[in-house]
Amino acid sequence: MNNQKRVSPWAWVPTLYFAQGLPYVAVMTIAVIMYKRLGLSNTDIALYTSWLYLPWVIKPLWSPFVDLVKTKRAWVVAMQALVAAGFAGVAFFIPTAFYIKMSLAFFWLLAFSSATHDIAADGFYMLGLSTGDQSLFVGIRNTAYRLATIFGQGVLVMFAGAMEEGILFSSTKGNIPLAWSITFYLLAGIFLGLALYHNYVLPRPDADVKRPNLSANRILKDFFETFISFFKKKDLGLMFFFILTYRLGESQLAKIAYPFLLDGTDQGGLALDTSTVGVIYGTIGVIALLVGGIIGGILISKSGFRAWIIPMAIAINLPDVLYVWLAWATPDNVWLISSAVVLEQFGYGFGFTAYMLYLIYIADGEHKTAHYAIATGFMALGMMLPGMVAGWIQDHIGYTNFFIWVCICTIPGIVASIMVKNKIDPSFGRKKINRS
Repeated sequence: MNNQKRVSPWAWVPTLYFAQGLPYVAVMTIAVIMYKRLGLSNTDIALYTSWLYLPWVIKPLWSPFVDLVKTKRAWVVAMQALVAAGFAGVAFFIPTAFYIKMSLAFFWLLAFSSATHDIAADGFYMLGLSTGDQSLFVGIRNTAYRLATIFGQGVLVMFAGAMEEGILFSSTKGNIPLAWSITFYLLAGIFLGLALYHNYVLPRPDADVKRPNLSANRILKDFFETFISFFKKKDLGLMFFFILTYRLGESQLAKIAYPFLLDGTDQGGLALDTSTVGVIYGTIGVIALLVGGIIGGILISKSGFRAWIIPMAIAINLPDVLYVWLAWATPDNVWLISSAVVLEQFGYGFGFTAYMLYLIYIADGEHKTAHYAIATGFMALGMMLPGMVAGWIQDHIGYTNFFIWVCICTIPGIVASIMVKNKIDPSFGRKKINRS
């Protein structure tokens, strides 16, 4: 019997997408904060953690094999178990003398497992739900993903900070490696629980079966044909110019914002403790980002994507100037710092709406699913490459000049938005109203 009929989507959709969001947050954000607290330079932090984007850049290359081998359900459970192992590996090696190499090795395992989990989870979502339920639960899955972001960047960072200060356990006071090791063991336990839970609760839809009639050669042939068709799209150069520059400033700011908040005033930072950063950036900031995205979606649904692409490009880039002021003034008022972060994150959420819609727009056509995956790979590349050098630039020119540089880097993205505006169908993104 197909137990899809006996399992409510409410029992697995929120937890599945919480599990999708948490490893990404851990690799991209929590790792930055942890390495900063363990004493790494901004150059090393930005370089090492930016390399961890690579699995999301190249995940379209192995996505056909997730279709060919085993079921989506089996991939989901297996990848969650691997993520749990990755978290445990990071936790085990943090207190050791060779923690950098070994923790990075396990972060790579986490990154590849998480990227593969993304492929399987999105595929399972489409197989495990009817078309109507897919539409109904799209908001739920997005909310669950954002809650994972708040939990990772906010709650877990505050948890680590509380242990650094000995608030939870007196034995961890001042012992930063032990505090972060416990945090990652907690993550390992959470994911082991998620893997066991999903192994029990996920439905077994009839459509989620292995594809024995397809050979690896056929999958590769179809993939390469699809990949080549992507590069035959109209205005290809302009398309890549937009994808790679729209977040050129933000991609560098994102890598240095946390170190800037944590560094002492003698280093040009704001000298905030770990828990406070978790509250400001990981909780309040994420909520502002979510609200910005919701408002952006509502406005586009009313007026269309073309009408809002330039205002959104300005919104995602202009607030970066607030970091120039923070670095110049180095205020010690937490409310002022919080307000600046909230405005920047709100603008990011608002402006990022245009970026994601543009990827959907260019992916439209015969191979829209595959083309969207390829486009998101280049999106990740646009974050990875600038992020790799962000720490080196900041270490050489200081925080104030670095944030001025970030503001200069926002100009190409705004120019790209102006150039692509007239290429967009005026009706795209606008919600159709039935007047009959």
